[in-house]
Amino acid sequence: MKLVIITFHFEYTDIIEAMLDRVGVIDYTRFPMMEGRDRDGKHFGTQVFPGNSSVVHAQVSEQQLDQLFDQLARFRDSKPAHHHVQALAVPIERRL
Repeated sequence: MKLVIITFHFEYTDIIEAMLDRVGVIDYTRFPMMEGRDRDGKHFGTQVFPGNSSVVHAQVSEQQLDQLFDQLARFRDSKPAHHHVQALAVPIERRL
């Protein structure tokens, strides 16, 4: 079991959630409209720094992890506007 953390521009929320659905991840936490900075600059939800980021935390199995990362990589590589997508997986040592 891994904890996956996905960071993306908020306007792609439906696409990211659809990926989670396709691999069978039904439990996740989404932090919408977060401020952040990525390769495209600052995203603070202001006129000077428009846009926001979103973050999803999800517990996934090894099989789901491979499928999810494959989908995320295809999405990120499909066009330059998607290059901001980041994902990482960390081991879960304990779970309650």
